[in-house]
Amino acid sequence: MREWLRGGVQPCQVGVAGSNPVSRSFYYRNFFTEISVFCFSKNFFTKERSSYDQDIAPHKYYVDYQPSVPNDTDLVLIYGHHTIMCNFEDPEIRYPSIAEITAVFPEIKEKAKFLFRIDETDYYELRSPQLPEFGIWKYENTLILRSAVPGWLGFAGITGYQIHTWYTDHTYCGRCGTKMHAPGNERAMQCPSCGALSYPVICPSVIVAITDGDRLLLTKYAPSHSSHRQYALVAGYTEVGETLEQTVHREVMEEVGLKVKNLRYYKSQPWSFSGSLLAGFYCDVDGDPSITLDREELSVAEWFDRASLPETPNLISLTGEMIECFRQGKEPKQN
Repeated sequence: MREWLRGGVQPCQVGVAGSNPVSRSFYYRNFFTEISVFCFSKNFFTKERSSYDQDIAPHKYYVDYQPSVPNDTDLVLIYGHHTIMCNFEDPEIRYPSIAEITAVFPEIKEKAKFLFRIDETDYYELRSPQLPEFGIWKYENTLILRSAVPGWLGFAGITGYQIHTWYTDHTYCGRCGTKMHAPGNERAMQCPSCGALSYPVICPSVIVAITDGDRLLLTKYAPSHSSHRQYALVAGYTEVGETLEQTVHREVMEEVGLKVKNLRYYKSQPWSFSGSLLAGFYCDVDGDPSITLDREELSVAEWFDRASLPETPNLISLTGEMIECFRQGKEPKQN
């Protein structure tokens, strides 16, 4: 399942309450923490907004669900199928404001749905109707958001797309098939017939940097498995009943046939291209470093010395950051 961590259809969304009224739904609610798209914590005992830098500092992302009447300067994210309306002059990106949309769709303030806030600007989406292109505003593939400048606007665009996709995939109740509605006081969908509540779903997964002294293991996908051709780290989704650490051991054994030890947690990253929450780990090979390749999933798995590591053009990803961290000798060491 590694290719989904690079983008595309969200595997954990298959079979949840969605546009198919007979699909099965998944309801998850943590008693203390609202899982709100990216598992950011929410303080239930204060009305102050909780912020998270998410590597977009000095800008601040506020996940709290606090909808209000849009201002003219607030921004609107309008999506199609894997597309977003924007003004994209590679690599710079802009989104239309409420005022700019009002010129072609006067009902925007009544129809706009709250997404989140970055700094002092609220972001909204227009789910319907889907507006045609106009003026400088065109639909572009959401993959441009991986390299869009400034990066914090790329983050806003793909974060909004994850929320948008979740809402549209939860049109009908997975329990009884009735059309769902948003209760309005939280980011959720509720069935008016049976009362079932559905909250945003995220997919926990691991990115694994396997080391052997001053060597790092890099892999490439098999052509039949993914169109992604750059080097990557071992990765995979956590299965039901697994810990993240168990996922590391299983995925490494499945993909390259290695035993590993000395797991060191590095950091996490929301990855809205696949609806995932990535957890990065470094670990050491345990014993024989000879590779047994899973050829259905991978075409290449190679050990690289620090000095010979290939370039990592996509540093917004956790994979790219972890490779670069090892190149510079800054990876977490075993105590």
